Amino acid sequence: QVRLMESGGGSVQPGGSLRLSCAASGSIFSINAMGWYRQVPGKQRELVAGITSGGRLNYVDSVKGRFTISRDNATNTVNLQMNSLKPEDTAVYYCTAEARAREYWGKGTLVIVSS
Repeated sequence: QVRLMESGGGSVQPGGSLRLSCAASGSIFSINAMGWYRQVPGKQRELVAGITSGGRLNYVDSVKGRFTISRDNATNTVNLQMNSLKPEDTAVYYCTAEARAREYWGKGTLVIVSS
């Protein structure tokens, strides 16, 4: 069992920055990939950024060059640095972890980008 707790959401003006963090606990030794998804009401959840245990990264095209995902295996956290935020980045952001062919989700943290 893996438990995930997100933090760092909030409200910011366009062009601003936020940093999301996700702390994993439980069977952390079994975690492979971790990542961040986001969801807007009425739309499907989309993968924003992912990082494997080997450090391979992937990003959705709309955030490339603006968002950076990082992982600290010593503290079992995954972070998402979000710069140059746009109104269309407004969403609930969810942390996810894959462990032993199961996917685990956090409860989500709300990010609002608005002037």
